[in-house]
Amino acid sequence: MTRPRVGVLAMQGAFREHIAALARLGADAVPLRDAAELDRLDGVVLPGGESTTMDKLLRKFGLQQPLAERIRGGLPVMATCAGVILLADEVRDGPPDQESLHLLQLKVRRNAYGRQPESFEADVDLSVLDAPFRGIFIRAPVIEEVGEGLDVLAEIEGAPVVVGDTQRLALTFHPELTGDDRIHRYFLEEMVVRATSQAGVAHVATEGGQDAETREAAG
Repeated sequence: MTRPRVGVLAMQGAFREHIAALARLGADAVPLRDAAELDRLDGVVLPGGESTTMDKLLRKFGLQQPLAERIRGGLPVMATCAGVILLADEVRDGPPDQESLHLLQLKVRRNAYGRQPESFEADVDLSVLDAPFRGIFIRAPVIEEVGEGLDVLAEIEGAPVVVGDTQRLALTFHPELTGDDRIHRYFLEEMVVRATSQAGVAHVATEGGQDAETREAAG
């Protein structure tokens, strides 16, 4: 099987660490800076960083709408920290001109845990992992409301810190900074590879149906 190709938004933030984690797991991990690259991807990661800066750069380089269209069309996505803010439907405590992609029915509050000095670590019990994951929270957002169709996969003190569905995974912490690749593995195996396999089966089925129609017409 061809290695899954995953793009990591590489305009600002902790994209190098995501690329390294995905590469360790055998993925073809590449920096994403150009909309032309989107059609070649099997999945995408939106890293942590400064959400307002990433928002402005997405718009400046013409990547905002093409990225939103590909994710809306089924491209698997994993978002961490600031990446969750980019995906959210509503951003609270952001500057007036900040935009989001409106791709997750979430209401999030920026920097809700405080500034850099208030960063912390905590064990996160994810329902999809067999043991706790040590989460690193740096200027993390808080998910205040979760819409229909999304599962809460982990909480800390009653606040969701991991939510998702079969295509989208959103985490308010930084798994790429831990050296523990289990969350990236879950994203690759349960979302990216599965979506690629299903797309391949659908393509074969479509071709098979067309061949049958062709044979019937010829007969």
